[in-house]
Amino acid sequence: MQIYLPIAEISVNALLILLLGGGVGFLSGLFGVGGGFLMTPLLIFIGVPPAVAVGTQANQLVGASVSGVLAHWRRNNVDVKLGLVMLSGGTVGTALGVWIFGLLQALGHIDLVISLSYVLFLGTVSSLMLWESVGAIIRGRGSVATRSKLHHHTWLHGLPFKMRFPRSRLYISALLPALIGFVCGLLVAIMGIGGGFLLVPAMIYILGMPTALVAGTSLFQIVFTTGIAAFLQAVGNQTVDIMLALLLLVGGVIGAQFGTRIGAKLRGEQARALLALVVLAVAAKLAVDLVLRPEDLFSITLPGGS
Repeated sequence: MQIYLPIAEISVNALLILLLGGGVGFLSGLFGVGGGFLMTPLLIFIGVPPAVAVGTQANQLVGASVSGVLAHWRRNNVDVKLGLVMLSGGTVGTALGVWIFGLLQALGHIDLVISLSYVLFLGTVSSLMLWESVGAIIRGRGSVATRSKLHHHTWLHGLPFKMRFPRSRLYISALLPALIGFVCGLLVAIMGIGGGFLLVPAMIYILGMPTALVAGTSLFQIVFTTGIAAFLQAVGNQTVDIMLALLLLVGGVIGAQFGTRIGAKLRGEQARALLALVVLAVAAKLAVDLVLRPEDLFSITLPGGS
């Protein structure tokens, strides 16, 4: 069934959008990530303008993340105190990111920036994550290595404003989770991703959180930063297509429930390896599209984008 998207100004198959939302929602629950790292490129692949894909994707992330975090909440796998500290930095980062997004959009560079950001950032992070997780699987002691991080101190742990997080058994500087939240807030606004692919390894390797609490706490923070980004994108940049967002939201909420159930059966290093492979594949596809010869070499638009 074809439907017209008024903001994106294209016609798409409604069933296809529902399936995309369900698949990404499944990954959200499985890996504890918002799924935007995959949904935004998929929307671009089917013809949605990158700016609209980023702005609209934030709405879908809210629904999928809420569904996922509720499932983790029932299992008592959410560190609310740590999530709120990350959110304080995430709110500032999101607001700044939306402003930068609007500036790049006005200059006409936003499409290129989005594609390059995915290729460079996702490719680097996923490669490092894959290297570590495969090594942990081969050694057969991934869970032991994760626990040892709780007692391995670096110069980062000597930063001021220390705070106790009893749920995660941590005593660290509040600046660390706040800074991680700030960076992820920027990513939400500029790249249309929840930042879970960055939050998950950062919470494990920098903060030293237990793996069991990472997914739920990550989604808890993502819910609020994506909600803020969606509101600011709609009001400030007018890049949110409500019809597209609703279809993605329905599929995402359903898919997240199934992903959470299956994710509970995976070991930490196995989940990280699968996530790294998915992100690496997306980055590779975008890289290929950047260098391939386009079908239409030229396009003409009037000032103002009409």
